[in-house]
Amino acid sequence: MENFMQYIVSGIGTGSLYAIVALGLALIYRSTRILNFAHGDVSTAGVYLAITLLGMNFGYGIAYAAAILFGAVIAMAFYFIVLVPAQRRESTPLSQIILTIALGLIIQGLVSYLGGTEPQAFPHPLSDSTVYKMGPLVISELSIGTISAGLILCLLFYILIQKTKLGLAMRAVSENLPAAQTMSIPTRKILAFSWSLAAALGVTAGLFLAPVLLLEPFFMLEPFLKGFAAAILGGLNSLPGAIVGGLILGVAESLAGGFISIAFKNTLAFLIIILVLLFRPEGLLGKEFIERV
Repeated sequence: MENFMQYIVSGIGTGSLYAIVALGLALIYRSTRILNFAHGDVSTAGVYLAITLLGMNFGYGIAYAAAILFGAVIAMAFYFIVLVPAQRRESTPLSQIILTIALGLIIQGLVSYLGGTEPQAFPHPLSDSTVYKMGPLVISELSIGTISAGLILCLLFYILIQKTKLGLAMRAVSENLPAAQTMSIPTRKILAFSWSLAAALGVTAGLFLAPVLLLEPFFMLEPFLKGFAAAILGGLNSLPGAIVGGLILGVAESLAGGFISIAFKNTLAFLIIILVLLFRPEGLLGKEFIERV
């Protein structure tokens, strides 16, 4: 029983990061119906900026804030400079998805060239080796920070979307773009903010993942795929579903790795996704998307 609870807590820590990544993906898809395949690479670019600033003796707060802002600026610039002109030329959603793949490949090349390809340790104010005993559970300082950050970000995200005028505008744009335009909502600005917010969430997740995974140009590939899977599991057009999907995926991986085999943990997690989608193709909390014409 003690091992079971230990794996649950460990899974919640990992799942909270998957949930943050999934939130960014679901936010973009819900707003624009585009799958952003550059999400992980934008996060990587932000984390590399953080380690560069730390190497220049900047404090953690400045380096991490600059990294999050940098990721947000990249995403916003991509939206205005690339996606908006493409949409004006009536490009298809598939074409726009390919543009995100192109952005990801460009970032991968630049990061590899400027930052090198050798894995390196990423400094973090919270230690993964410092542990605390809470009854039968043992949890690291980094895991406590990860779970806390995930909960705080999800709460702030909920407040933004549900309790503010900006959130109301974001929901209006995602539900019916033409109607939002007729109501004088600045849809381009709202969509650009959605892209930047999604990137900020991704960079934040990367800052907590880098100390565990080691930093290299492709370190966010697996977390991106897990976040993508979590978003699909919960419902790609459902923001609460992204959170639920991330937590389920993290806990399933932890239990499978603990009780079956480390090599089997990814297999079991994706088997769960297949079974869920067989019975609910739209995901656990997702709704069937109906295009308004």
